[in-house]
Amino acid sequence: MADQEEEELRMALRMSMQNESPEPKRSKPRENAGGGPAGDPEESPEVKSRKVQRELMAAAAERRMMAVQSAEKRVAPAKEERGVGGRTEGQKCVADSVGENLNLGKELSVAEANQLFLMVFGSEVTRDILAQWSNQGVRFSSDQETSMGLVQHEGGPCGVLAAIQAFVLKYLLFLPDELSKATTNMLATSGSRISPRNEGVAPDDLSASLTEDRKSRALVRSMAEILFLCGGNRRAVIASLSILHHSTEGSQDSSKDDVIAKALESLSVESGSDLQKVLRVQAYTTQASAYQRLEAMLPVFRSRMGAMLFLISALLSRGLDSVQADRDDPSQSLVTAPFGHASQEIVNLLLCGEVVAHVFDGRMDLGGGMFLKGISANVEVGFLTLLESLNFCKVGQYLKCPKWPIWVVGSESHYTVLFALDASVQDENEFEGRETQIRRAFDAQDQSGGGGFISVEGFHQVLKDTSINLPSDKLNHLCSSGFIVWSEFLQVLLDLDKSLGGLKDSTGLMGKKVFDLYHFNGIAKSDLNGCQTSSCGETPIQRPRLTKLRVSVPPRWTPEEFMADVKLPSDSSCKDTVVELNKPEPSQHAPLVDCIRTRWPRATCNWVGDPPSIV
Repeated sequence: MADQEEEELRMALRMSMQNESPEPKRSKPRENAGGGPAGDPEESPEVKSRKVQRELMAAAAERRMMAVQSAEKRVAPAKEERGVGGRTEGQKCVADSVGENLNLGKELSVAEANQLFLMVFGSEVTRDILAQWSNQGVRFSSDQETSMGLVQHEGGPCGVLAAIQAFVLKYLLFLPDELSKATTNMLATSGSRISPRNEGVAPDDLSASLTEDRKSRALVRSMAEILFLCGGNRRAVIASLSILHHSTEGSQDSSKDDVIAKALESLSVESGSDLQKVLRVQAYTTQASAYQRLEAMLPVFRSRMGAMLFLISALLSRGLDSVQADRDDPSQSLVTAPFGHASQEIVNLLLCGEVVAHVFDGRMDLGGGMFLKGISANVEVGFLTLLESLNFCKVGQYLKCPKWPIWVVGSESHYTVLFALDASVQDENEFEGRETQIRRAFDAQDQSGGGGFISVEGFHQVLKDTSINLPSDKLNHLCSSGFIVWSEFLQVLLDLDKSLGGLKDSTGLMGKKVFDLYHFNGIAKSDLNGCQTSSCGETPIQRPRLTKLRVSVPPRWTPEEFMADVKLPSDSSCKDTVVELNKPEPSQHAPLVDCIRTRWPRATCNWVGDPPSIV
């Protein structure tokens, strides 16, 4: 078929260069060799040649059109994935020329691209901010001690990296058996119930045994989980760049990063129009197909556009209309001015699947049909913030007590990650559980935007919901000012016996908790603990930081209160307990400790070496 077509085209070309007419393949034998019908003049050889030439070119074009139509009919039944706008993913898709069956995906419309760009960056974004977001890949640290962590080069996309990092730690520390399975087995069991380890793998042991393959598997599973979370567990949209798909053809895995870096050298995204030209998106409705696509695209996510592409993927997985409906103020950009940091909305999207601006549980009714949206359900990994210790907000129990002991930590300008190796650090004893129950009921009545106080009417509802029987004098004292502050209410609860619904422990058996936490800061910092020795002295190494903290949470009461209210037997074991209670814990302070105390009040922390940094 192809040879015949080429021959006809060559014949047409020869005919256009000569006056003689060769024997055409399509021309029929002429019944009137002497000319046309009676009365018609005989055609000249030149006219005959041009007529046959047109015939041949028309035949070739007809064959091309039939071949294209036949190919489209064969491909159409296989296109099951739906596009972002509801169209089939086959529209504007081009098959990869090396036979990997990976479509480039579809273009966004001009309107969609402009909406996406303005949603993320706003209309007055600076080139510096765009540069921050266009030069951050999703890459693991090359430093041995922090090889489990993602490296950040500068401020801006830290919220995206920290959220991905939290999920990566979930798989590396608590679900390592899942990463050792073959890819096919991993895909087959992705929807099954996982039996987690109660105690994870120590970072030192993990770093020693961590392979690139295990890290890649953890990263792929983490990104897929986040994107499906954003897509309501129905779909995941994965964004890529059209200019990259042919740049890596024939390249070895080890050189793909260099090839992609070279292909991106001249790329600049400064408007929705720029985004529309290069962005391609593909939607996936099964985790297996999304895993395969993400695995194939790891070199792209490692590139300098990786963090931005992942954020775009998350937003499109949620759907642009749903993103705007989630937000309290859709007119504000998701990347905050003037420094280009990821907003709380971005972090909440990646942790919870919704683009909400607040961190309290549920939603807050402001009256008149107005309300503020918070976190609507339990989460896999949580969030703590320095701003809560400064009374700027209140983190609810959903984020404060996630399924896994892993938290993204927010400061005024940066996001880092805090985690434990033992899931039992979140286990609550009877009194901690009781306090959580009361606090949740209190927060449900808090209309102050996280200020920690409620109305008298709301307070009576809390007492009813939690079966607290306050003496009349304490009740009147708390209600005398017209509103009730949590800190004052807590002090009353601590002095109210358990039999009346309070938190007073007449047995003195609450005990203290001692456990380890680890803090990871992905941005390169000067590390005096890992200094290099030279002729000029010791030079700090610039690298991500991993800090181990020893955390002690004392009993609810002080040792003096314990001694005054508890009658101890005379056996030595109880005396040892009292001595232990009176031992002062070595305590060090850093802003991270204030964040930890929002989760474990009265906690003291200590560490070796430089203090942990959350900036």
